[in-house]
Amino acid sequence: GANYSSKFAPWLSTGSLSPRMVYQEVSRYEKERVKNKDTYWMVFELTVRDYFRYYALHWDSSIYHLWGPKGKIAKSNSSKSSSSVINTNWSQDLNLFERWRLGTTGNPMIDANMRELLTTGFMSNRGRQIVASYLTRDLGLDWRLGAMHFESLLIDHDPCSNWGNWTYAAGVGSDPRENRYFSIPKQTKNYDPKHEYIRHWVEEMNGVSEQQLRNQLTRGCRKQTFGGGGQKS
Repeated sequence: GANYSSKFAPWLSTGSLSPRMVYQEVSRYEKERVKNKDTYWMVFELTVRDYFRYYALHWDSSIYHLWGPKGKIAKSNSSKSSSSVINTNWSQDLNLFERWRLGTTGNPMIDANMRELLTTGFMSNRGRQIVASYLTRDLGLDWRLGAMHFESLLIDHDPCSNWGNWTYAAGVGSDPRENRYFSIPKQTKNYDPKHEYIRHWVEEMNGVSEQQLRNQLTRGCRKQTFGGGGQKS
């Protein structure tokens, strides 16, 4: 629906809106009216925004490198190269990347999010996690291609949050957990159960039955994570 996001991010990213003022207003609202999951997540995301600023300060230029902070850690703790420690063979298949970029992968949830980004310059936080997981885990493409594409289009882009989040999505961030993997059928069931979002952005799906659409949601998805077992969401 229209209220799934505050849409504050473009103004926060340019410094036109103070995150402290947003926090103060949320706190005032909670005292005068009610605390709920929406106020909780508003403050949570402001905290995540701060986290990635400190993250970028700490890890410096490694957030732009192929093996990210995890590669930097691996090199400092081992005589082996970062690639042999992390054991991921990234591809730069530009034809495959172009399909992801244009929203023509054949997977309705991925295509819906990518077409929204192309049309509006915006994508929900959940959508960003799903399409990043698909690019890195299912397609096995170099995550930096995705980060650069986001940087070129997002109306709320800031380097700390964008590149920091992409290192996590690719499994090269300073993350104590194993590689994350987003199951697209599960994510669709949780966040677009009636497929209204998909049908809005992917016109080809308007005449498709529910069963056919569900079959399409598994297209191009691997049953296990790219590069080995990991935590599914």
